Amino acid sequence: MDKDPKEFSPAEEQMIQESFDALLDAYAHTLHRQRVEIIRQTFEFAKRAHAGVRRLMGEPYIMHPLAVAHIVVKDIGLGSTSISAALLHDVVEDTDYTVEDIRNLFGDRIALIVDGLTKISGGIFGPHASEQAENFRKLLLTMSDDIRVVLIKIADRLHNMRTLEAQPQEKRYKIAGETMYIYAPLAHRLGLYTIKEELEDLSFRYENPNAYFDIEQKLLANKKAQMESFEKFVAPIRTKLDTLGLEYRIEARIKSIYSIWKKMTAKHITFDEVYDLLAVRIVFTPETSMSEHDQCWRIYSALTEIYRPHPERIRDWLSIPKSNGYEALHVTLLGQGGQWVEVQIRSQRMHDLAERGLAAHWRYKVGSEVDDSELDKWLKSVREVLVHPDTDAMNFLETFKLSLFAREVFVFTPSGEVKTIAQNSTVLDFAYYLHTDMGNHCIGAKVNHEIQGLNYVLHDGDLIEIMTDEQQKPQIEWVSFVVTAKAKNSLTTYFRSIDRQTISHGKHLLEVALSTLKLSEKYDMVVNRLMTHYQFQQLNELFLQIGNGTITLNNIPALIDEKRSFWQRLNPFNSDNDDKKTAEQKATEVQTKNAKSKSKNIILTDENLGHECILADCCHPILGDDVLAFYDDQTGIYTIHQVQCQEALKLKSSRGKSICSANWAPHSTHTFLATIFIEGIDQAGLLIKILHIVSENYHINMHKLDAISKNGIFCVNIQVYVHSKTELKQLLKSVQSLKEVKSVHRVNEGIIES
Repeated sequence: MDKDPKEFSPAEEQMIQESFDALLDAYAHTLHRQRVEIIRQTFEFAKRAHAGVRRLMGEPYIMHPLAVAHIVVKDIGLGSTSISAALLHDVVEDTDYTVEDIRNLFGDRIALIVDGLTKISGGIFGPHASEQAENFRKLLLTMSDDIRVVLIKIADRLHNMRTLEAQPQEKRYKIAGETMYIYAPLAHRLGLYTIKEELEDLSFRYENPNAYFDIEQKLLANKKAQMESFEKFVAPIRTKLDTLGLEYRIEARIKSIYSIWKKMTAKHITFDEVYDLLAVRIVFTPETSMSEHDQCWRIYSALTEIYRPHPERIRDWLSIPKSNGYEALHVTLLGQGGQWVEVQIRSQRMHDLAERGLAAHWRYKVGSEVDDSELDKWLKSVREVLVHPDTDAMNFLETFKLSLFAREVFVFTPSGEVKTIAQNSTVLDFAYYLHTDMGNHCIGAKVNHEIQGLNYVLHDGDLIEIMTDEQQKPQIEWVSFVVTAKAKNSLTTYFRSIDRQTISHGKHLLEVALSTLKLSEKYDMVVNRLMTHYQFQQLNELFLQIGNGTITLNNIPALIDEKRSFWQRLNPFNSDNDDKKTAEQKATEVQTKNAKSKSKNIILTDENLGHECILADCCHPILGDDVLAFYDDQTGIYTIHQVQCQEALKLKSSRGKSICSANWAPHSTHTFLATIFIEGIDQAGLLIKILHIVSENYHINMHKLDAISKNGIFCVNIQVYVHSKTELKQLLKSVQSLKEVKSVHRVNEGIIES
């Protein structure tokens, strides 16, 4: 934001007023109790607070809160309290007003939401940890008190993504990365499917613009044919539903750009081979004479009289809704052209739930359903994850993210209760799902009346009876048995409590040792030298290793004797002043020194590759890939990742300030390791033909080759050294030209493909 000393021009004043009038108009068309005055008051207050401030795009800053409030009411369906909080959401962070000021003027509830939306620094992860992760945690903590906090934050993120073009490249990577990593899955988990898809598409646009615009152009070119196909497919459906006297509408749903790209990369197919670009949605107004579920099945019966259904692709989300409240009946039908088309059948209520998620869910809730919904259970699980958050920023984010995008299975307790739990959950996950103590003492389970171990993976319909033993205690290998956030967090909490006891014991051992050596008055000096000698950054690391016996204290006299201490001559810790500094202060000095040399844009050359710039092992970028860099304050080294790398995605969400944009300089000598996978018909001489192309035609060196033939299909992985992505593409094209080869592609390990 930039401060503009001039008042807004008449044209800008008119633009602001028109935007506010549009907001009130959208609010007037909702079913909420009309509280226009509080919205007007918060708007005028926010407008004054942000007066003279402009966004990077040049528009008055108040246009951003207005846009967020518009998304909150129109796309999510929230009311006056949320609209007011959206208008005020940046006031505390960006102006001199405080949360107390908001509370005094507009009440506790609006103040609580605004506080939850205000960024913070420092906190539970310590001074050197991720502010991003800390802010996520604060947001989620407030969400557990009032879900509107996270709904408004998602609206805020959506508008920021819509205007991301104004940001510098490294900021785009940070914002797009954390959007894809946290906010899109969060929107999905809360049932905001339309917003989730837009967030994914916008993130993909800025992280992989070439692929995005290529698919967008192909969709536009294909649009007319798709709509003609849609009208031809639904014509007999309309006729049939009209004869039933239903009130309904039929919508065409085109697959999102990011979803298309995911399918293309996961299945290694071209755009033309993605056959499910179009889906059909039937939304009906239910009759009072029968239940919504019965009417869904009635429409299903009508459809199957026209088209043949795929027997394995019926999705019944009526009997047991998804855990985010989603209800619908999905059926895949064989259309006139021999193409399978998915049809989604929903009532208007179900449609509102699907489009607006939690906001609509709560509006429709009545009676005892309030405490029994799957959404309420999920919110409870979020609170449990936040009770004892992991002190490692990335572990915390990973633990929370486990609860977002997981598909589910439905299992039964011995009493016949239906429980939903994440797909691939084990017996141990289910024990922790039921109760933490049950998990801590679990020894196995009877699954469908047969005894199974802790790591048995659960399936739909399993009947599970957990077995426990009071003598049982969690083992460190249990961490590899679980996939759910609740189980991982429970185990982390347990082992952390054990570590605390060990740390306390280690500190006591050190104090006793120093007392015995009559060195108690030199405690700080000895601790600093021990930490330097063993290269620890945190004091508790030292105490932990002493407590568990990894470090013994019999070498303390040597460490403090300057004449006998070899390590002292290698470390600048001989002065009294330096001894007084804590390890944290020294680490900060190193980081500050290194940070001064950090560049915002890295040009990758033959000279710096392999030295101050290293290629990430997770995704193996090569010349021509879209890449970015992460700067390490400790080493002063840049690690280069592909933009779509899964590990880079995590780092964008935790170390956003370390991101630098990176570009390739033309290379003539540097080679890059790439892996290609080839599949084809097993015929004599095929491998020789492939090797001839690689070695003779392109003069490319090979690092490793693995080949296997089974049931007439030949598969080979070859690691090659190439100079660029262009050279690799030419090689793939030449291999693909062999008539025996069915498919060939680069194996992009670590890249997000599904």
